Amino acid sequence: MTGAMKTLEELSDRYKETVPSDLREAKSFDWYLSEVHEHPRIARNAHQRVADMFDHYGTRYDEDAGVVEYQLASEDPLHDGENNFYGREVHESIHEFVNKVKSGARGLGPEKRIKLMLGPVGSGKSHFDWLVRRYFEDFTRTDEGRLYTFRWTNLCEVIPDQDPADDTVRSPMNQDPLVLLPQPQRDEVIENLNASLDAPYTIRNEQSLDPASGFYMNELLAEYDDDLQAVLENHVEIVRLVADENRRRCVETFEPKDKKNQDETELTGDVNYSKLAVYGENDPRSFDYAGAFCNANRGIFSGEELLKLQREFLYDFLHASQEQTIKPRNNPRIDIDQVIVGRTNMPEYRDKKGDEKMEAFNDRTKRIDYPYVLEYDEEAEIYRKMLRNADVPDMHIEPHAMEMAGLFGVLTRIEEPSDGGVTLVQKAKAYNGEIDETDDVDERKLREDGDAVADIAEGMEGVSARFIGDEIAEAIMDATHRGRGYLSPLSVFTHFEENLENHGSIPEENLDRYERYLELVRDEYRERAIEDVRHALAYDVEEIQRQGEKYMDHVMAYIDGATVEDDITGREQEPDETFLRSVEEKLEIPGDRKDDFRQEVANWVSRRAREGVSFDPQDNDRLRRALERKLWEDKKHNINFSALVSAGELDDDERSAWVDALHEQGYSREGAREVLEFAGAEVAKSELED
Repeated sequence: MTGAMKTLEELSDRYKETVPSDLREAKSFDWYLSEVHEHPRIARNAHQRVADMFDHYGTRYDEDAGVVEYQLASEDPLHDGENNFYGREVHESIHEFVNKVKSGARGLGPEKRIKLMLGPVGSGKSHFDWLVRRYFEDFTRTDEGRLYTFRWTNLCEVIPDQDPADDTVRSPMNQDPLVLLPQPQRDEVIENLNASLDAPYTIRNEQSLDPASGFYMNELLAEYDDDLQAVLENHVEIVRLVADENRRRCVETFEPKDKKNQDETELTGDVNYSKLAVYGENDPRSFDYAGAFCNANRGIFSGEELLKLQREFLYDFLHASQEQTIKPRNNPRIDIDQVIVGRTNMPEYRDKKGDEKMEAFNDRTKRIDYPYVLEYDEEAEIYRKMLRNADVPDMHIEPHAMEMAGLFGVLTRIEEPSDGGVTLVQKAKAYNGEIDETDDVDERKLREDGDAVADIAEGMEGVSARFIGDEIAEAIMDATHRGRGYLSPLSVFTHFEENLENHGSIPEENLDRYERYLELVRDEYRERAIEDVRHALAYDVEEIQRQGEKYMDHVMAYIDGATVEDDITGREQEPDETFLRSVEEKLEIPGDRKDDFRQEVANWVSRRAREGVSFDPQDNDRLRRALERKLWEDKKHNINFSALVSAGELDDDERSAWVDALHEQGYSREGAREVLEFAGAEVAKSELED
C-alpha cells in the first residue's frame, strides 16, 4: 500500500521540528552568564558532554554479564534499531569505552589520553565510532546537550586594517564564551557554577583564547581603556553551537593518506594565504584554523587506522592528548578540548607496540579491545539486521540458517578448550548460554582460559561477520537466480566452502582448520534438523503435557520420599524409577547426575508456582526436548520410514502432513521438503538399522 504523499509544507514543518529554536538567535554575553548560572552543564567540557550523551539516550544493566548496555548502541532509537550492536563482548567494550570517557569527565586522567579501539577487521569498531558521532550531533541539538560559542562583531569600527570581509568573525575554535573572561574572573564564575551543579564532575576551564581571538580582545581592550564590559557588550554575540561533521564543526574524522602526502598542517591548521596580503605573515589573523584538531574542538576527533600514520606524524598527538594543546608551524600553541578516539587493527598495533621509539605515544593511549561477537545467537542477529536493512522481501530464511552461520564464525574466533572434557562446540554453546547448572562446564573458567591462551584476547582473530554476511548475500542471490524463495543452512554452507580460500583476509594456514570447523557446524545442523523432523513426525502437545505432569509427579514424590497414586489402580506406589530414567536418558543425563537434574526441574516448577504460573513442560527447554524424544521412542514404530527415504513420494498424504508440521515450525514449504530429504533420510536410516 502506497503511503500518502507529503506536501512541501508538511516536510518543512518536520524539518523545523529538528532545528533548535535559538539556532539563529544572537544573545548577549550577559545573557550567557545568566543562562549558564541556571544550567551549569552548558559550560561542561567535551568529555563531560560526551559522557552525559551516553546516559541521555538510556541505559540498561545486564546483571548476568555485569555490563551497562547503552541504548544508543543496543537499541539505536535515532534510527529505529537499524544500527543495533549485539554480543556480550561488544557491549563490554562499549562499556569500557564509556568508562574511559566518564573517567576523563572527572579529570582522572583519561581526558589526556587517546581512546584507542583495537580490534580485528569487521568487528564493528568503525561503525560504533560512526554511531557515536551521529548521536553527538543529535545530542547538541537537544536542550540537555546544548552548547554555545561567540562571534566578534563591528571589528572594522575599531581596528583600522581589519578586512571589511572580516567585520564579523566567529570564534575560529568555537570556544566556550567563558574563555572571554580573564582567568581570575572566570574562576569566580566557575566556582559559583559548581556550587549549584548536580553532576558527578565539576566544571573546569583554564583555556586561553585562540591567537586570533586574543588579538581582537587586546585591540578592543586598548580601544575601551580595559573596559571589559564595553568590549563584550559592543563586540561579542553569543550563538548556539551545533555539532556537524559535514561542516567540520565539533566533529572531525581523520584518515591516513600516502606517506609522501602526509602533512602536519592537516591536523593543526596552516597559513591562510588569501589573508597574507591583507594582514602580513606574522599576524594571527592570517592563520587558517582548518586543521582536524581545530575542527574537532568542543567535540570528538576520530582517527581512522591511526597507527598507519608515520611515526613523525603521530608526534602531534602527544601534545594534543597530554597537554591538550596543538602547535601549528610558526604559530603559538592553541588550547583544545576534545575526546580523541583512534581505531586500529591487529597488525599495526603489533608493529607499533614493539617499536621503542613509539613509547611516548603508547603511553598516551588507553587501549580498548573491540573483539568479534562470541555468542552465535547474537552473531545471528547481526545477519538478520543486515537482511532487515536490505531489499529481500521474498526470501524466506529457514530455521537454523543464521544460527549455524554464526556458529561457524564463533568457532573460528574462540580458542580450543584446554579441558579435554569440553569440545569446541560445547564451549561455543556455553558462551551462547546453553549450558545448564547440571552440566559440568564452567563458562567463566572457559573465558578466562581463552583470554590467557589468546595472543591479546579471545575473539580478536577469526572470520569476520563481514565475510559471513557477504556469503549469505551471495547465497541469497544464487537462490534468487535459481528461482528458489528460501535460504537454507545447506546453501550457506556451500558458499562458505567454495569461498573460504578466496577471501583475502583469511590466512592460508587457517584454511584446513576452518574447513574442519565447517564440518563440525554441518554435524550440529544435522542433529538440529533431525530433531525438527522427529518433532514433525511425532509431536503431540497433549501427550507431552500428560507425560510432563506424570514426570513431575514422580519427581516430587522422589524428592519428598513420598508415594504416587497409580492412574489405573488408584493405589499408592513408589516413584517409577524406570519411567524417570527413560525421560532423563534422552538428555544423556548419567545416573550419578539424575538427582541434580530432578532438583533443578523441581526448583523451576516451584518458582513458577510462586509466581502464579501453571506448569507447562513446553516452557522448560531441556524437559521439553527430553519428553519429545521419549514420545518419539514411543511412536517411531508407527512411522512409514520408506516415505522419508523416497523422494518420489513428496505428494502423498502422510508426507504432506509432515511438511505441514515443519511449516508450523517456521520452515517454508520448499524448505520443509529439503530438510525432510536431508535429515529425514538420516532418521530413517538410523531407525531402520535399529
